[in-house]
Amino acid sequence: MSKSRELIISPKGSQAQIAKLLPQLETEGVKMVYLDPKKLGKKKSKLQTVYPSSNANFVVLDKEGATKPKGKKVGRKFQVLSNSDIEDILNIAKKGLDFVIVEVKDWKIIPLENIIAKLHKIHTKIFAIARTPEEVRKMFSILEVGVDGVIFSTSSINEVREAMVYLGTRSFDMKPAKIIEIKEVGDGERVCVDTASMLHKGEGMLIGSRSNFLFLVHNESVGSSFTSPRPFRVNAGAVHCYTLSPDGTTNYLSEVETGSEVLILNSKGKARRATVGRSKIERRPMLMIKASAGGEIGGIIAQDAETIRFVKQNGQLVSVTHLKKGDTVMVHAKPATGRHFGMEVSDEYILEK
Repeated sequence: MSKSRELIISPKGSQAQIAKLLPQLETEGVKMVYLDPKKLGKKKSKLQTVYPSSNANFVVLDKEGATKPKGKKVGRKFQVLSNSDIEDILNIAKKGLDFVIVEVKDWKIIPLENIIAKLHKIHTKIFAIARTPEEVRKMFSILEVGVDGVIFSTSSINEVREAMVYLGTRSFDMKPAKIIEIKEVGDGERVCVDTASMLHKGEGMLIGSRSNFLFLVHNESVGSSFTSPRPFRVNAGAVHCYTLSPDGTTNYLSEVETGSEVLILNSKGKARRATVGRSKIERRPMLMIKASAGGEIGGIIAQDAETIRFVKQNGQLVSVTHLKKGDTVMVHAKPATGRHFGMEVSDEYILEK
């Protein structure tokens, strides 16, 4: 059984900024915040609080022997500078702490490995403090099982989204789109994205000619009598096409290179990140495909070959060479918004054709 892990956001900024961020956190699937419960406001919220307050769901005690509020989870915050600090955490946790908040300075990996190994046996949850989305990823992957939660201080919803992808809990709204046009468009440059991860059946990348209408292009884990499986590869589309990045920005496929990070999704919209090992741009015959969903129309230009596949609503795969008008494939589509250097600008007019 997989370990339950939480991304705990510590919102930064003014009261007004925090009030604006809180509903966005709920929308993104965040369940816990490191925040004074009073700052949640009078509106009903599903967010649980971790804080040095008896009104919090997870109460951070200020010292050993402090009174434990009834019916609450209790813990303490520790700074780790040496092995003796780790032994102190273990000894105090044994006395009945439900969780510990651990802050490590220069050395991050080894101290947390030791803490995870020691506290794992007594079932005390470990919450670590992170300062960047990259640190969030690192702390969730230590010793493979990682910590139980990461407290991440940020005012940016894009950083939250990026961290949620590292946790593997971010989801995108996927819907079926009806194919309305298929056309051969001659030669063009297409981009093959080879990731440093093994991709599974049903997974692919979001690709499209419009940033608000992205097709789920399947990976090449399915071979044939003429081709061997390449379970790390997505033959994504033409160089001009957009793909979505873990931080919520878009990139042109021409910009993807070794070390870039891309989103990998399944047909249900569950997302994870993958690092690009190699990107190959080659000239090939191309197909233009258009589809409609929810009043939006979008398109993609992809290589005209049997190995490029979309995902149907029932999870079955369909090659672009076998697509017909009226077929449905899974897409991520929403009303159009402007983009500035890949970042969404909600109040800017834009028309893409």
